[in-house]
Amino acid sequence: ASGERLQVTMKLEGRKPMVFKPRVKAFKPRQEFRWLGHLILPGVFDGEHAFVLEPMAENRVRFIQKEGFRGILVPSILKGIQAKTQAGFEAMNQALKERAEK
Repeated sequence: ASGERLQVTMKLEGRKPMVFKPRVKAFKPRQEFRWLGHLILPGVFDGEHAFVLEPMAENRVRFIQKEGFRGILVPSILKGIQAKTQAGFEAMNQALKERAEK
């Protein structure tokens, strides 16, 4: 539900798992799920993650996963994790697609 905290574990290839506890910003069943997390304190490295379903046709939807970052450490942290984070999201999307199409 909106306002609740989650516990999310992110596993990037070649790195130790990282656990963070973002707050749910929006939850609309079958439409949208969005959270906002912070590293250390708000404004240092904030990440807002969204999962959106858009109806396309009968029995078809478009799944959109997006993440935006802001904060003073974004340039230095993203440099080290961006490629692996992107690869992880793409792998998750492919696995979700395969599961949904079964």
